[in-house]
Amino acid sequence: MITREQIPIVLDHPVYDADGSKVGDAKHVFFDDASGQPEWVTVKTGLFGTNESFVPMRGAHMVEDHLEVTVSKDRIKDAPNVDVDSGGHLSEDEEHRLYEHYGINWDEAWQQANDPDQAGWASPGEELPGNTAAEAAAVGGTAADTRRSRDDAMTRSEEEMHVGVERQEIGRARLRKYVVTEEQQQTIPVRHEDVRVVREPVTDAELDDALSGPEITEAEHEVTLHAERPVVETRTEPVERVRLSTEEVTEEETVTGTVRKERIEADYENNEDDRRT
Repeated sequence: MITREQIPIVLDHPVYDADGSKVGDAKHVFFDDASGQPEWVTVKTGLFGTNESFVPMRGAHMVEDHLEVTVSKDRIKDAPNVDVDSGGHLSEDEEHRLYEHYGINWDEAWQQANDPDQAGWASPGEELPGNTAAEAAAVGGTAADTRRSRDDAMTRSEEEMHVGVERQEIGRARLRKYVVTEEQQQTIPVRHEDVRVVREPVTDAELDDALSGPEITEAEHEVTLHAERPVVETRTEPVERVRLSTEEVTEEETVTGTVRKERIEADYENNEDDRRT
C-alpha cells in the first residue's frame, strides 16, 4: 500500500501496470473524502502525455523509482473520462463509473477505505509531509486545503502545446503495363527494272553473225523484269526498366491549438478613509 509519506515520491514518477509495461507518469493523487486515504492516482498517457487517466491505488506499491499498480495498461487507457481539475474532489457518480470500469465492488471499497485498522493507510486527518505549495496542489483538494493555512503563496499554472508527428498512409502508387497500337512511317529505297529498246549499228566485227540468220523473218525475244517491294516485320526489343521509388519531402505546416493559462490578480481594499474619521 502507498502511504502519505510516499506521495511526493510517487508524483512525476513512472507508473507501470500489472504486466510490467510502462503506462505513463503520475501527476495527481486523490484522497477519499471520508477517510482521507489516498484512493486514486492520475497518470499521463497518450502521445506526449496528452491524456490523464484515473488509476486505483488499491494494491499499488513503489518499486525503486516507479509505481506499480494492479490493473492493465489497456484498462487504464480505456478508463472513463473524469475531469482532473475538479478541486481535488470526485463526485459519487464519477467514483461509481471508475469503480465499475475497474471491477471494484462499491460497498467493499467503502468499508475497506473506512477501516481505521487497515495496514498501510494513513489515518484520517493526518497531515501530508512537507510544506511546499507545489506538493499541496499536486495531491488534490484534501491535502491542499490543509496546506493552504500554512502557505500564503498561490501557484499559477498554464498549459503548453506540444506538437508531434505521426506517420499515416495517404495513398498508393502502382506500376501497370498495357499495350497500345500506333502507326509509324519510315522511308526506304526500293528498286525495280524497266525495259528499254537499245538500237546499235552492226559493226564489221558483228557482220558475219548478223548474216548467218535468215534474210527476212519474224521472231520474238522476252526478258523478265524484277522489282523490290517493302516488307514489314516487327521484333520485340527491350528498351528500358521502370520501377517505383519513394523519397521523403519535408515541408513546413502550421498547427493551431488552444491552451489555457491561469491569471492572478490582486484586489485591494483601502480603509484609510475609515481611519481618518
